[in-house]
Amino acid sequence: MTDLVARLADIVGERHVLVDAEAQAPFLTDWLGKYRGAAAAIVRPGSTEEVAAVMALCTARRIPVVPQGGNTSMSGGATPDMSGRAIVVSLTRMNRIRAVDPIGNTMTVDAGTVLAKVQEAAKAAGRFFPLSLGAEGSCTIGGNLAANAGGVAVLRYGTMRELTLGLEVVLPDGRIWDGLTALRKDNTGYALRDLFIGSEGTLGVITGAVLKLFPQPLARATAFVALRDANAALSLLSSVRARCGDRLTAFEFMTGDCLSLILKHSAEARLPLGAVPPAAVLIELSDADDELALTERLEGALAEAVETEIVLDAAIAQDGVQAKAFWRIREGVSEALVREGKAAKHDVSVPVAAMADFVAATDAAVIAAAPGVRPIVFGHLGDGNLHYNLLPRMGQSDADFAALAPELTRIVHDETCKRRGSISAEHGIGQLRVAEMPRCKAPIELDLMRSLKTLFDPHNLLNPGKLLPDPVEN
Repeated sequence: MTDLVARLADIVGERHVLVDAEAQAPFLTDWLGKYRGAAAAIVRPGSTEEVAAVMALCTARRIPVVPQGGNTSMSGGATPDMSGRAIVVSLTRMNRIRAVDPIGNTMTVDAGTVLAKVQEAAKAAGRFFPLSLGAEGSCTIGGNLAANAGGVAVLRYGTMRELTLGLEVVLPDGRIWDGLTALRKDNTGYALRDLFIGSEGTLGVITGAVLKLFPQPLARATAFVALRDANAALSLLSSVRARCGDRLTAFEFMTGDCLSLILKHSAEARLPLGAVPPAAVLIELSDADDELALTERLEGALAEAVETEIVLDAAIAQDGVQAKAFWRIREGVSEALVREGKAAKHDVSVPVAAMADFVAATDAAVIAAAPGVRPIVFGHLGDGNLHYNLLPRMGQSDADFAALAPELTRIVHDETCKRRGSISAEHGIGQLRVAEMPRCKAPIELDLMRSLKTLFDPHNLLNPGKLLPDPVEN
């Protein structure tokens, strides 16, 4: 092992190979503190060529490699196991904005570039990069790509797969695939880019990307709307889409119980309505249009919904300060859940038309299985992604709830799969959901995925134990 460390130091420099336990610690625990691992070394390359040399060395010596960006995974996808055999390759030194093309509306960046830095660089060029996440000050583009991140603006702009034109990837054997094309049309064979996006670091190490940019929205209109239930939210979604088209940027859903939890734990959250409604949505439009015209368009859509009794009440932000206050409510969910205590968390997606049925059926099933359990439901209703979380009944011990959690997760995922949904909409499979893949993926899908894994990584060295379950022995 001493020789391995010396060879790695020859490649990236001695100070960028961390073997001291204290120096390694931040890289060995996942963001939520759920998973802990051990590593032979943390390696911090500064270029694609250094990544390639590290991968070639590790493949030759059959050393597992765990790629890591900002270490903000919600599923343990960037944490090594406890064997201590793996090295963690942290890409945070690779943080250059390589090029910005305001004519072609593209930006080429290193994979270790923090998302907020990309947003700022786009703004400085008079452009807009729409991916927005709670962890945008820490998460990196490589991690966003590895998990095919979504966020609050998927409804209009899509996930990272839709926001990316080209990639640069180091393969397990050290070869570099330079796919940093800015082409929007290229019909010359398989879309290799799409294999790596969402692969969670199991096929190659993403080192660079060409991202799509968009015109800066000059106007925004934001509303907080009270509703009876998820069915009313779907009706309102259809109505707003019909009137506003692709100006609809965000349509965020929260149940009344979710709102009550936020108000309980967030001193900054202020409900812009009267009493807490049974359900609510946060709507945002954006456009190159002027603000008054956009606001009038939103007012018209909401007035129509009030007349048809879809909407109980609504508040439209009068300025940017009020709009931020509305968003502060939605952004307070994660903190409120943490402060409330242990929760069984699920990141699912179902067809948009099935969302209300999913919520009603799943609520009924989990409460029947565990009376008193508290569903806290919120998410991106417009693109079909809900964060369906369960809190223990009042007074229930963490140990008792933990014993119930696997059964509750099975119920949530069964209801998801009944509707041909996904058990991971945007957080990734990682370690958290890997054992559940055979329940939601057909055998042929898993066979094809394993074939790709074997083709790219025949020795199973890249991020082992993540995404793909071991095949069942016959």
